[in-house]
Amino acid sequence: MVQFVDVAAMSRWMADEGIETLIGDLVAYLESDYRRWEQFDKVARIPAHSEDGVIELMPTADAELYGFKYVNGHPINPSRGLQTVTAFGVLSDMATGYPLMLAEMSLLTALRTAATSAMAARHLARPDSRVHALIGTGSQSEFQALGMRGALGLNELRIWDVDPAAMDKFERNAAALGFTVHRATSAADAVAGADVVTTCTADKVNATVLHGDVIEPGMHLNAIGGDSPGKTELDAAILLRADTFVEFHPQTFIEGEIQNLPEDHPTIDLWRVVDGQLPGRTSADQVTVFDSVGFAINDFSALRFVRDRVSGTAYAAEIDLIAEPADPKDLFSVVSLAPAATSR
Repeated sequence: MVQFVDVAAMSRWMADEGIETLIGDLVAYLESDYRRWEQFDKVARIPAHSEDGVIELMPTADAELYGFKYVNGHPINPSRGLQTVTAFGVLSDMATGYPLMLAEMSLLTALRTAATSAMAARHLARPDSRVHALIGTGSQSEFQALGMRGALGLNELRIWDVDPAAMDKFERNAAALGFTVHRATSAADAVAGADVVTTCTADKVNATVLHGDVIEPGMHLNAIGGDSPGKTELDAAILLRADTFVEFHPQTFIEGEIQNLPEDHPTIDLWRVVDGQLPGRTSADQVTVFDSVGFAINDFSALRFVRDRVSGTAYAAEIDLIAEPADPKDLFSVVSLAPAATSR
């Protein structure tokens, strides 16, 4: 039998444990895996692009476990009454090849993205940061706000979205979560006076969400919205001015903000910062950018986290996903010995 965590179970678990608490606990798993980064098999995710979006497979493995996530990104979906991003993931045993857990990952991806942002901000944002600007108030925004509050204590938010309804939604949710929210009139207004800026827009275009002239010394930019070829958010001038940190350069150069720069433009591996090999923030005036596109090791950490937390609890069910005949060489017996269907 394979452990199974469906949407209902995942949502109950998050509600019962508290999203902000879970994000903080997941950061510890991410940091543990980033410190052993070189032990993982690594490959840029495998995409299938269409006019409306992309479907991607994100695999990785260490010596004991194999994990993958199936995920889509279709910005047109909300106009159809559908989610922009949906996902599920599998964690398997490397020794036997047997799957151990199948889990929904639409909610879990939001949790791990916020945790990855929080981990990066701990190393890259100024310790005295107080104000968080959110450019884009869609599906990721509340998770990002909670992650930054947990990591840096950022309770003051400045928000902007081209969709007023999305800002209405965020303000309702943020008020219930205890945030202080300033509803900005533009992206430039939102980042004015901010210490940490998160861009999380969804349009599949090279858009300039932030121009270089609005970036102030000492800012940390958390660019999480760009995750496909032809999809960027930042003015290239910002990257030329900042120190840019990435998860996995070969994937980020295809999908991230740095796709607008020469391939040899210098970037810094975030895992080397987490591991203590390289410094993160080195001065109060330094502008830092986390060019995050999401990498398979992040999902591996999240799946491992869920497995450890929900195994043996009411949040985990079991499904019969593996055909197991009494004689391992007689797969046919699973069919020939199957009970006859009950006739109506």
